[in-house]
Amino acid sequence: MVASPQILPPFLYSPLHWGLKTLFPDCLWELQANPNTQPIALTFDDGPHPDHTPALLEVLAHFQVPGNFFVLGERVQRWPQLAQEIVRQGHHIGLHGWQHRSFTQLTREEIHHSLSRNQAALAEACGGIPRDYRDVRPPNGLFWPHTLADLRDWGLRVVMWSVVPEDWLTPPVSVVLERILTQARSGSLIVLHDGVHGGSQVATITQQLIPRLRERGFQFVRLSDP
Repeated sequence: MVASPQILPPFLYSPLHWGLKTLFPDCLWELQANPNTQPIALTFDDGPHPDHTPALLEVLAHFQVPGNFFVLGERVQRWPQLAQEIVRQGHHIGLHGWQHRSFTQLTREEIHHSLSRNQAALAEACGGIPRDYRDVRPPNGLFWPHTLADLRDWGLRVVMWSVVPEDWLTPPVSVVLERILTQARSGSLIVLHDGVHGGSQVATITQQLIPRLRERGFQFVRLSDP
């Protein structure tokens, strides 16, 4: 079982990340580091949201930066046009479950049902077929080890994180930026939120973050398909 990032102080994320990456190497914890291009990925969980997601998309479009969105199926069903816009603008989109419920609270059948509904909602909103949507981020970063085997059997890739600034707790924007800039490395996967919790600041954070990371030589990437 992975410890929830929601209950840890920020200074514990680096050792936690190292330990979990070692224990669960089949998950994508970070990109392949490259000192020449310094790839880095911005990921956004819990959307789409009718206010926060459009503002975030405007920022990403302004800077011409790709984002990677892990969306809730229930919210895609409610606001399909927002999921369509994410895809239309060329961003990567993946699964976060039907509702924001930790996989450790669900049976195997409930997890499969949640993700299948998530896939179906995306296929209906954005086109393609359900199995086109194969990247999944477990809500709260929680799963049992045996759940990973199930997800692999279902043809899914688990995408985790390496930089977690706790933006869902809505600390000052300056604090979120400092946490990200302190942790960011070549290959980092940064997790922010465009949902109910933390989403009110996500556009402002992203607007200030992108130029500062670019100044350090980072290049923003879209997650490749598994």
